[in-house]
Amino acid sequence: MAATWIKPSTRPEPIEDLVSGVDRYNPSNVSILEDYLYHQIRSEEYDLLANLAILKLYQFNPDLYNPDVVINILIKALAASPLPDFNLCISLLDERTHPSTLDEPDPLPSTLPQLKTLQSLLFRCRFPAFWATFQSEEFENLRDNYTVEVAGFENAIRQVAIRAVKATFTHITSERLGSYLNLSGNDLTSYVKGLGWTIDSSNGTITVPPNPDNQIEATVVQEAIKLPQLSKVISHAVKA
Repeated sequence: MAATWIKPSTRPEPIEDLVSGVDRYNPSNVSILEDYLYHQIRSEEYDLLANLAILKLYQFNPDLYNPDVVINILIKALAASPLPDFNLCISLLDERTHPSTLDEPDPLPSTLPQLKTLQSLLFRCRFPAFWATFQSEEFENLRDNYTVEVAGFENAIRQVAIRAVKATFTHITSERLGSYLNLSGNDLTSYVKGLGWTIDSSNGTITVPPNPDNQIEATVVQEAIKLPQLSKVISHAVKA
């Protein structure tokens, strides 16, 4: 996991050279990193360190600031929950007022609270509430202008739910899993079969394959206390 986080297998060699050296602080490279971000958006790839490099360049060079890029970085980081990617990105957002060089009003101040709300719901595994909030009228602008452009966004969020289910359940009802994934009927059945999980057609119960996280195993701890050690403890107790 850590190796993938540091260097995704999909990262091109030129980007690797850029983010691994001092060139990541060169403002002339920001367009290269921004193009790479949009490649991630189109291809369902994800590279946190490259995206953090963009935010760091914006922090050092406020004139480079592009709110749409920032929003897209945060959307990509959402699907990494419960890893701290989203909060790492937030920590690099500059609170200073950005130069008024934008042709349109900055969408980040209104969009950032919505993204924080979604991230909080995901982090707390409140998946039905996440889908209800995301699909609400209040979040229409976020859907129509941003997440619609991110290839595989909803499936990436479903993977967050699946990771939580795998770590928690051995069996789960179709209705409950469907509420976590925002899927029902044949769509849910196809998705579950794609995971290699089985569904009991008689009662709709889904069996989650065993894994180290969802198996309860008793741990036996044996203490090897030698007699001389015990004698010292008893003697101190008597003296007390």
